[in-house]
Amino acid sequence: MAEMRLAVIGAAGRMGRTLVHTISETEGCRVAGGTERSGSEFVGQDLGPLAGLPELGITITDDPLELFTQIEGIIDFSTPAATLEHAELAAQARIVHVIGTTGMTEDDEQKLKAAARHSRIVKAGNMSLGVNLLTALVRKVAAALDEDFDIEVVEMHHKHKVDAPSGTALMLGEAAAEGRGLRLSERAVRSRDGITGARNSGDIGFATLRGGSVVGEHSVIFAGNSERIEITHKAESRALFANGAVKAALWAMDKKPGYYSMMDVLGL
Repeated sequence: MAEMRLAVIGAAGRMGRTLVHTISETEGCRVAGGTERSGSEFVGQDLGPLAGLPELGITITDDPLELFTQIEGIIDFSTPAATLEHAELAAQARIVHVIGTTGMTEDDEQKLKAAARHSRIVKAGNMSLGVNLLTALVRKVAAALDEDFDIEVVEMHHKHKVDAPSGTALMLGEAAAEGRGLRLSERAVRSRDGITGARNSGDIGFATLRGGSVVGEHSVIFAGNSERIEITHKAESRALFANGAVKAALWAMDKKPGYYSMMDVLGL
């Protein structure tokens, strides 16, 4: 079978460079392009040296429409607005669209699901195997414990991250809410300041930490009256997420159009 031609959205960014490097080392696919916003200093530069590789003879473009007609899939860790634009173009081109973008709204999700009628979208708040296993565990633990156990989600990321709570934290919160038969939007407490009063039973709290170069740390705490269960995942390299994203792209290549998650990719 021919190698899957993949392009990276935001190829000059930290995650983009990691993705280019990972694709180049993964059997079954190859780097076929990369994009950056119009006016970026990186447009026209070769993808290889940016990712710590020899020259690939493939330059960064600011014209995704033309690029998408020449490939089988894109991997997109960009911004919500850019991801929606790329989703529409990917749907027109009938290609795979792997999305690791965070900070998207419910309205954004509906637009992605509409695009997935024509493309194969795989979207997850986190692409790592460990975090998706953690998500499955959180759902099961939340279902097993009653509301005598309070649920808190704590996350920390590097100082450059612009959205909070992280997409992974929200994914974990959703899993906890599903386990309890709740709607996260109705029970989430995303900030506490001043005299807040006692904690409401059944709420799912979030705490956000930012600093340094932390790739990503997430803990879900189930706090009872005299015992506490903590489940934690610590990411040590962005390659972790890149490996998962490339795995997702290869998995989706022969699937029917639809809206998938990493749970589908991993069979969870």
